[in-house]
Amino acid sequence: MTDIATSLNNAAASETPEGGIRWGLVLDHAILIAGSLFMLLPVFLAFMTSTHEAVTVHTEGVQYLPGDQLVANYSTVLFDGIGFTGAVNGTTMMMNSMILGFGFAIGKIIVAMMAAYAIVYFRFPLAELAFWAIFVTLLLPLEVRILPSYEIVRKMGLINSYTGLIVPLIASATATFFFRQFFKTVPDELVEAARIDGAGPMKFFIDILVPLSRTMIAAIFIIMFVYGWNQYLWPTLITTNEDYFTLVRGIKQIIQVWVGAQIPEYSQAMALAVLAMLPPVIVVVVFQSWFIRGLTESDK
Repeated sequence: MTDIATSLNNAAASETPEGGIRWGLVLDHAILIAGSLFMLLPVFLAFMTSTHEAVTVHTEGVQYLPGDQLVANYSTVLFDGIGFTGAVNGTTMMMNSMILGFGFAIGKIIVAMMAAYAIVYFRFPLAELAFWAIFVTLLLPLEVRILPSYEIVRKMGLINSYTGLIVPLIASATATFFFRQFFKTVPDELVEAARIDGAGPMKFFIDILVPLSRTMIAAIFIIMFVYGWNQYLWPTLITTNEDYFTLVRGIKQIIQVWVGAQIPEYSQAMALAVLAMLPPVIVVVVFQSWFIRGLTESDK
């Protein structure tokens, strides 16, 4: 294999003139750079707009150059009261979004791992039917079942609570599917060895499957954290108290403030939008290698 790889490298090198330009490589990089700039342009415009006064944004629209209100706008949205009543600030909203994101990610991982573990390792009747019943729920997005879900939460008295925000949505068919596929790749010899050593079902799950699932857990964590962080519709229904507002909802709250001739704080809304992007970006960057390994790694 080494000789074949060396021969291919030599052949490729011989096709490219020494000191010549590899136009294919240049084109690939140009496409990547253009795509990156296209994706980053809205973020750049949001940041530039967040450094101006609300009057400037209201009269002139989105700004392409920096203004002089950077510190003032960001300190206002982070520490001063905003919204209809002024009882909440960006720091509280960010904390609520963080609780929602971590609650979604951790809850979905725990529930999905336990469901996948039962489906794969407990040979109960209709196990495959149970899995496909779970999988079919992917065809029913939140918007389809949101009214009955809201009615259940209301009757349980969970309106304006973190429990009402997180628990009704922690079941995940996507995560269950990924963990089921992963558990099916675990060699049967590990199961037999655990039985010989006297490990029960929970010990096998905690001591063997969970450590083996680290990369898959990291990948699912990123997906579910971003999903929970960006939730807008569900928190809008469940929370009427501003103390439970998230960053995503807070952006809309600022724009809706019309009192007399008051101009909506578009620049502060843009500042909140920029702040709302930071935690998901940090999570993706930190867990990037784990995310790729978790979704592509096949040899366990």
